[in-house]
Amino acid sequence: MKKLVYCTALAVTALFMSACESFLDEEPGSLTTDASLTSSEVAQAFANSAYTEIDVLAQGAGGWGGNTLSFLEFMTGKASGVPQTEAFKFNQLTYDADAFYIGDYWRRFYRGIQNCNIALEELSEFPGLDEGQRKNWLAEVRTLRAFYYFYLVRMFGDVPKVTENISDLGQIETPRSPVKEIYDEIIIPDLLFAEESTLPWRDGTGRASMGLVKALLADVFLTYAGYPVQGGEQYYTESASRSAELIEEGGYSLFPEYADLRDPAKENSGELVFQVQYDQENRNSGLTPVCLPLGFDISTAYADEYGGLVPTEQFVDSYAAGDKRAEEKQFFFTFYTPNRTNASQVNLGAPYIYKYYHKQAVDGDANSPVNFTVYRLADVMLMYAEASNRAEGSPNAQARQYVNDIRGRAGLAPVGALSMDAFEKEVWSQRNFELCYEGKMWFDMIRTRMVKNDVSGEWENFVGHTTVFDATFQEKHLLFPVPKRELDNNSALSQNPGF
Repeated sequence: MKKLVYCTALAVTALFMSACESFLDEEPGSLTTDASLTSSEVAQAFANSAYTEIDVLAQGAGGWGGNTLSFLEFMTGKASGVPQTEAFKFNQLTYDADAFYIGDYWRRFYRGIQNCNIALEELSEFPGLDEGQRKNWLAEVRTLRAFYYFYLVRMFGDVPKVTENISDLGQIETPRSPVKEIYDEIIIPDLLFAEESTLPWRDGTGRASMGLVKALLADVFLTYAGYPVQGGEQYYTESASRSAELIEEGGYSLFPEYADLRDPAKENSGELVFQVQYDQENRNSGLTPVCLPLGFDISTAYADEYGGLVPTEQFVDSYAAGDKRAEEKQFFFTFYTPNRTNASQVNLGAPYIYKYYHKQAVDGDANSPVNFTVYRLADVMLMYAEASNRAEGSPNAQARQYVNDIRGRAGLAPVGALSMDAFEKEVWSQRNFELCYEGKMWFDMIRTRMVKNDVSGEWENFVGHTTVFDATFQEKHLLFPVPKRELDNNSALSQNPGF
């Protein structure tokens, strides 16, 4: 059984490697149960297997025009997708444990965890490895395992704790462990281990780097300090410390133009800390057609323009006057001229997301190489501003500077002296405006238990907030239901309250 599990993991790795040659150039070849598992190429294959499920953050799912990212954005009440089979269930908060997006996340994250557990077991004892390389591969794998678990606990709360290779069906009957235990015994120790490695600050090919480790630690500690763990004020200090290290030592810098964020020529560079990798030849981004408006036939390449992820007009209208991010073809677009002879400009009638647009794909070959960004410098700067403000009881000069750098790029005037509470709300607002439709807002809402009303401009408690879809968040919406399929297969699991 164990050899079968190994071969399955490596087969998946080989497939992933062929699709991501930007950083996985060496394939282990054809592996069987009789193959030698001692070559350095095979050792790297085990390390590479940790990456195979990263694309779950932005993969096609949920039927025609669906994408896993869309699900998290629907939940915020600040996006819709009319043609989506189940979009209305999330906008109206009527989803249940059968919802297919929810099952995709659970299944893919645990598949990634299993790959990580196998890799950790093998790499720890793999013969003939340089010890520095071994530790760095282990650091990569543990970073990815922490990454998968971090998403799981934020989405589902208590989850099964699996830290060893499951090689027998009898091992799947695993009960849920408390959120704090998952943080204390897996997520934080894995990242602290990786922090002691010699991983480079940046990896231009898309691998996990020290930049990812620090960004994850900053995010984990900021979340741990907030809901639901409420770990204590000291974790704001820990978060601010990791953010500051990345900002000051990592060599990252804000791009001068927002267009740089979606430019494939600038992927894994500048502002970008960690991305899900796509390219034109092997694995294309599905977000480009998903974000195209439905029914306008503006693309000369894509057969389907899904309209599967659309911002609410109320959210786009909530940007301040003069904010460059809301200007045409920055974060959104409302007009388009098709690449056809004598084509005239089309008024789309409403704003659509431009963050994942790629001209060659839309007007040429339907193969979008635009990476999906998981962490970027602006995100980390805002994490520092929020965490240090909480840790110190007021915003320090550096925190104000980082917020003003982000405001300045948007063409907004700097903020001056603010109280701790006012500054915190300004940081939250900038996170909304800067990181919109990047899979961040829902998790910010959950850890702060606050939501911005886009019509009134006021911050409101999560529980009791009514969205523009006339749906009201309840306590049960703080966690997603455990997928019914998992409950059917594991009698040791219990369902979250309210589902």
